[in-house]
Amino acid sequence: MENASNQSEELNEGSTSSTTVKYIFAGILFIINGFLADWILGEESRVGDFSAMIGAIILGIRIFRTTIKDLQQGLLTTNELVAIAVLATFAHGDYKAAGLVAFFMLLAEMIESRTASGAQEAIRRLLERAPTKARRLNDEGTEDEVSANDLVVGDRIRVRPGDNVPADGDILTGSGSINQANITGESLPVDKSPGDNVFQGTINIDGVLEVKVTKVGVETEFGRVRELILQAARSKTRFEKIVDKYMGFYTPLVLVIGALVWAFTQDLNRVISVFIVSSPVAFILATPTAMVAAVATASRLGIMIKQVSDIELAARINAFIFDKTGTITTGTLKVSRLAPVEGVKPAELLLLTASAEQYSNHPTAKAIMTLAIEAGVDLVEPKDFGETAGKGVKAQVDGQTVLVGRQIWLEENEVKGDIAGSVDLDETQGYSLIHIARNGEFIGWVGMTDEIRPEASESLSELTLEGVRRLAIVSGDRAPVAERVAAEVGCDNVQADCFPAEKVKYVENLRAKGYKVAFVGDGVNDAPALKAGDIGIAMGAAGSDVAIQSATIALMNNDLRRLPFLMHLSRMTRQVINQNFIIGILFVIGGLVLAAINKIDPVSAAILNVTGSLIVVFNSARLVREGEEYEAFDTMEVDAGTVQDGDSFPEDSSEAATASA
Repeated sequence: MENASNQSEELNEGSTSSTTVKYIFAGILFIINGFLADWILGEESRVGDFSAMIGAIILGIRIFRTTIKDLQQGLLTTNELVAIAVLATFAHGDYKAAGLVAFFMLLAEMIESRTASGAQEAIRRLLERAPTKARRLNDEGTEDEVSANDLVVGDRIRVRPGDNVPADGDILTGSGSINQANITGESLPVDKSPGDNVFQGTINIDGVLEVKVTKVGVETEFGRVRELILQAARSKTRFEKIVDKYMGFYTPLVLVIGALVWAFTQDLNRVISVFIVSSPVAFILATPTAMVAAVATASRLGIMIKQVSDIELAARINAFIFDKTGTITTGTLKVSRLAPVEGVKPAELLLLTASAEQYSNHPTAKAIMTLAIEAGVDLVEPKDFGETAGKGVKAQVDGQTVLVGRQIWLEENEVKGDIAGSVDLDETQGYSLIHIARNGEFIGWVGMTDEIRPEASESLSELTLEGVRRLAIVSGDRAPVAERVAAEVGCDNVQADCFPAEKVKYVENLRAKGYKVAFVGDGVNDAPALKAGDIGIAMGAAGSDVAIQSATIALMNNDLRRLPFLMHLSRMTRQVINQNFIIGILFVIGGLVLAAINKIDPVSAAILNVTGSLIVVFNSARLVREGEEYEAFDTMEVDAGTVQDGDSFPEDSSEAATASA
């Protein structure tokens, strides 16, 4: 065998191919035939030896071919140990043993090729779900079936139920549920409607969609995710680099051990067994097999890792720094208070406000519309709609003049009523307020906040349980806002009014104190801080070029629960790697001792080598089962306090309807 880095090309060209499998199958048939001939005709017939010799030659050619390539490149690897062992057994006249040794060593090589060196191919198969065909719409509106590779930006395509989406795009018409687990790791389908974007490689479960193509090929989200994972598969961990560094000294050391065994015993079989058990396949597989399983598990849950070394590093992170907006919070406004004046019902206030605001694109208008949809309010078509930038909107609703906007704007329009005195929220603590007037009379106000992610508090608590000693929130927002959010999620350390450079300085100061720091942000204005940490984790990276470029790890969805799982997976991976190394070392040392004292023959040594490799592979495979509980999570349920319909508003006009933030 040769080390993991030098073996990829040969293994992918040779032993993993169908041709190699045929050679191995043919060779072992000749060996088996040799045993059968001796049993039926007797050993004196020599037919069995002749058959076994042919089998040994067929199997040995595969090993000698690799050895010659190594020597031509000036490499001295463990392949030479195996070649010497097979050649010595063959020269000794024991063709059956030579054939069996070659067979079991090729079997071990195949195991290695399909795990360590085959890691890239294994992960590629995981992601090779991009469709090959697309239904492109021509100018007449009819479908032409074309290759997905022929699509260009601007094309219109039709996606039917059950189809894979062939390119990234925006929905023009139609609605449906999209399974986008390949991209974001979300276990539940996401409802899509006109204006929403769809990703290549996701599956349209129901509904017929007409989509305008915005990205194709490697520029698609699917293409970028695939490159990220393949980049991780090609990278090396610290353990792998150590193995590569010292493997060149290993073969000469084993040759010396073999020479000493020969000097003391004069037993060629012992020397051959020493060479065979010294082939450190299990040791070489220790790290790659674990990393393949870990990367595959992470990508299944929408955690994209650029360098596999970051899996190791994540286990040593003891400080997490979070951006606030878009990370701890959703970055979108949500209604938290609906406060009508006496004599006005909350449902009435919501109806007038949402009806007047429905044509506005302002974030506050979107928050009002979201609440109205959740409450099932039947909106009235506004007339004479007008919007004053930065101030508010004015419209006729059911013949009534409705103004919705800032306090100063209502005052400029000479609205009557105690506008300022009715408000019991402090805007400096992060509340956005809009005030409503009807026919010149103030009728109430609506308070909105940037919604905190429902899982934020739980996730931060779990990080503490995973061994994180310091949690901090840094934000460019005002101190009262940042402190309120930090208090709600249980974070003691807050730094507010931060510019990007100050976020970087905060990260660097923590690292200077000896912390291993992970910075978590949205990847847009947090790019410098993401690069400054030991690990940079971008939230909601699907659709964000900046996030993937600036972070070392990209969470394709916005689920903060992935962070404690990442640390758990990292620790599990490190444990499995250590276990694999111990297994590999024990098999090599134990095999050397058994070979030196003549307790195993060359065939038993080859079987022992294969057994160690299989144990390592199966031990690493345990990591694939990690995180299965996350796939069963449903989307967060709406809090019981959220307004559900118009009838749920309190009848008492003095009571403000409260919606869960």
